[in-house]
Amino acid sequence: MLISFVIICAALVITVIIFMRQPQFGKAPTGKRLERIQASPNYKNGKFHNLEATPDLAEGVNMTTVLWNFIFNKTLDQVPTNPVPNIKTDLQALDMHTDVLVWFGHSSYFLQMGGVRFLVDPVFNGHASPVAFTTKSFRGTTGYNAEDMPAIDVLIITHDHWDHLDYPTVKKLQHNVGRVICPLGVGAHLEHWGYPPGKITELDWHEATALTDGFTLRATPARHFSGRGFKRNGTLWASFVLESPSGRIFIGGDSGYGRHFADIGKKYGPFDLTILENGQYHPYWIYIHTLPEQVLDAARDLGTKRVLPVHHSKFALAMHAWNEPLTRITQANKHIGLPLLTPKIGQPVYLNDSTQVFERWWEAKE
Repeated sequence: MLISFVIICAALVITVIIFMRQPQFGKAPTGKRLERIQASPNYKNGKFHNLEATPDLAEGVNMTTVLWNFIFNKTLDQVPTNPVPNIKTDLQALDMHTDVLVWFGHSSYFLQMGGVRFLVDPVFNGHASPVAFTTKSFRGTTGYNAEDMPAIDVLIITHDHWDHLDYPTVKKLQHNVGRVICPLGVGAHLEHWGYPPGKITELDWHEATALTDGFTLRATPARHFSGRGFKRNGTLWASFVLESPSGRIFIGGDSGYGRHFADIGKKYGPFDLTILENGQYHPYWIYIHTLPEQVLDAARDLGTKRVLPVHHSKFALAMHAWNEPLTRITQANKHIGLPLLTPKIGQPVYLNDSTQVFERWWEAKE
């Protein structure tokens, strides 16, 4: 009996090891990449750290509680009954002189400014996990794929979680991307997947890189974590400040609320547009994801003219209704009055048009 148990355990361990050697898990940083990481002031005792104490879970909560509630206390309407409203825009036909943003659901979006094309955290493979049968995209959210993208000047990756860095997508985009900018260590995954090292620029918090024609991209802090396997925080997570001759945009990435928003606003703001995560939240993990009301607090800290909430309406990664993020943030914003951009998936957002109006498409229709 004992021998059988040992054999079964050994077989399971071997199976997991073999599975995690698949290419989608990426590769840990080594060589010069690891040397840069070890020299970072944000890296101590073998891992990256947030600027302020950031527990994975709130006080009094443990992983058993989280898993039990996630499995057995399913939220009503966590997955939409009907397809999510969407529009199919021909990105390759867009006028290069038009400053525009097109959101693809969750945290993936295309951005064109001053004739420069950016793509942020693209996930087009239909799921946000290492296996295709879990964390599937909602119906109506899979209308775009790598083949729909025009030539991309800069691919921006905020961190290496599965819902932000998708192996099949970035692999397909490889020959269509001029340059990749990502936080420290994340470039190891991309190089492992075939991207030439010369295409990849890794940044620590507050480091900047010049792009072209007066464009600069700077990595800034976020309050989150990283990892594609069992080990956490071996690579950095980041937000970004994109400066161009025509304006300044804050690309939030994943983050809990913290003092870093006010610091970034003071140092690099104000912003013409702020893109912030608003979804996949819960009081259980309030330190690493903002609640909708906190998104508005962060936007005010940053000093922004307009806010685009993302990180919602494509995957069920938290215990809230699929449309709750937009319902809560629009309700809270009635008392604040920030210009809130709420496009449908695929709907162009014209960056120079402050009068553009969006439907409340997430509300149930009678």
